[in-house]
Amino acid sequence: MSWNLVEHFNLLGHIVIGIILPFLFVLTIIVFVHELGHFLVARWCGIKVLVFSVGFGPELVGFNDRHGTRWKISAIPLGGYVKFFGDENVASVPDANAVAAMNTDERRVSFFHQPVAARAAVVAAGPIANFLLAIAIFATIFMLYGKQETTARIDSVLPGSAAETAGFQSGDLVLSIDGKPIDTFKDMQEIVALNPDVSLTFVVERGGQKVTLRATPKLTEDRDNFGNVYRIGRLGLSQTNSPQDVKTRKFGPLGAIEEAAKQTWFVVDQTFAYLGKVVVGRASTDQLGGPLRIAQMSGQAASLGFSTLMNWAGLISVSIGLLNLFPIPLLDGGHLLFYGIEAIRGRPLSERVQEFGFRIGLALIVMLMIFTVWNDLSHFRSS
Repeated sequence: MSWNLVEHFNLLGHIVIGIILPFLFVLTIIVFVHELGHFLVARWCGIKVLVFSVGFGPELVGFNDRHGTRWKISAIPLGGYVKFFGDENVASVPDANAVAAMNTDERRVSFFHQPVAARAAVVAAGPIANFLLAIAIFATIFMLYGKQETTARIDSVLPGSAAETAGFQSGDLVLSIDGKPIDTFKDMQEIVALNPDVSLTFVVERGGQKVTLRATPKLTEDRDNFGNVYRIGRLGLSQTNSPQDVKTRKFGPLGAIEEAAKQTWFVVDQTFAYLGKVVVGRASTDQLGGPLRIAQMSGQAASLGFSTLMNWAGLISVSIGLLNLFPIPLLDGGHLLFYGIEAIRGRPLSERVQEFGFRIGLALIVMLMIFTVWNDLSHFRSS
């Protein structure tokens, strides 16, 4: 066997074991829990579930449960679906002919014939399950490992930096940014990183007195240990390494859940903040990643240990739950939008309007996929 062939096999092994398997592990957990949310609430509402699939396309393996639901793993592992009685396809579009031919007993277990509140609950259960999964993952990590925190005390100020221009000094303790309390150096880093070229108001404690400073983080390209490039804001501050400023917080079950909920909300809040800046032109879209970058970062997280991989799974679960709530037809948020209109009007939108909406939704999703994949490829070329 030639040396080049051996190298190719080694590269293939790295891609499969180091990238594809961690990616599929993360995605399968998230998809399963998302669809399980739909499934459980549908069962609770008395709706008949025909299929529970992880993946799309041809079935690889499956079984029927005692309620007649076909549980299966399908060939294309990039999502999943729950198909209800009366659905024409995996997007829960009703089969008009089947719906018209249903008898009374069939209507009782048909998704289409449920009250709008029940249908909305079933649809919303998927994204909610993603948020609950993230909270469960973060809480477990906090309980097992605690959370190491460093107070937001400044050790040094980089000469010529935005921090020096603003008047920061060694020993300053940051108390708040734009009125938001700051407990740790990481809290400050996260806000600064997400606000390049934005003027921020800092309140610091200096010599027992409170001092107000205004600083504008400088837009900087940062590269992590894996070579990934990020455009973030930087002030030019380093954190203290003094033992009295570093501690590991331990959490019981309730405290861990509370901290995990805060972590989940932080991801949601910062996602909306970033998207808002994109809309008004204050942030670049090059940070929007697609499946290729998620796969790459899943492999990188796995190389750092199982807890890091699970923390990454929690972050992705929040993102997928949030994405599914966007009011785009075909996504859960699009269905909820239609149900909201139905609740206001007292009757559903016409089939023609819904079909038109689904076509628009499909076009938007395809464009988003193409855009994020292009972003991913551009990211890999620049790395």
